[in-house]
Amino acid sequence: MSFALQGPVSNYGAGLAIILTRMFRVNDTITVCGCSGIVKEITLATTILESEDGERIVIPNKEIAGQIHRNSFENRIVEAQVGIAYGADPEQAIAVIEQALGHIDDVSTEPGPVVGINSFGDSSIILDYRFWVPSERYFTTLHAANLAVFRTLRDNGIEIPFPQREIRMLQA
Repeated sequence: MSFALQGPVSNYGAGLAIILTRMFRVNDTITVCGCSGIVKEITLATTILESEDGERIVIPNKEIAGQIHRNSFENRIVEAQVGIAYGADPEQAIAVIEQALGHIDDVSTEPGPVVGINSFGDSSIILDYRFWVPSERYFTTLHAANLAVFRTLRDNGIEIPFPQREIRMLQA
């Protein structure tokens, strides 16, 4: 009998902690337990999220209380990468990506997009671009941004190289 009550009691205790500490509120965008969405309802037993696709995600509160969660309030950050050829000018690539992102309606201007060199890969210079968007338009804006980045790099003659690996066979 005590094992049967353990789950619901844990959920209620965690729900009370969530409500009292106000770690997030209805209409905030959170990421927890591998799920992201807009908080639609917080009860003692569960927290209900809604994804951009309209999916309803019900998470038992005991799963949330002990987890690291990300609260981005009404916005969500987009983090993406693209590789450019080593022969390309990274400063030009950064400038044209910033310009392309500036023409997308849902990309926040405050704070504005951040674009820069992340690392040096096997066959390309890896550029990161990050920007904030309204949570309910995350994937739509991400896809529009990636297409805009691809087009602007192509139109400016900046090559996105095909990843290459050299394999050598040695005889013993």
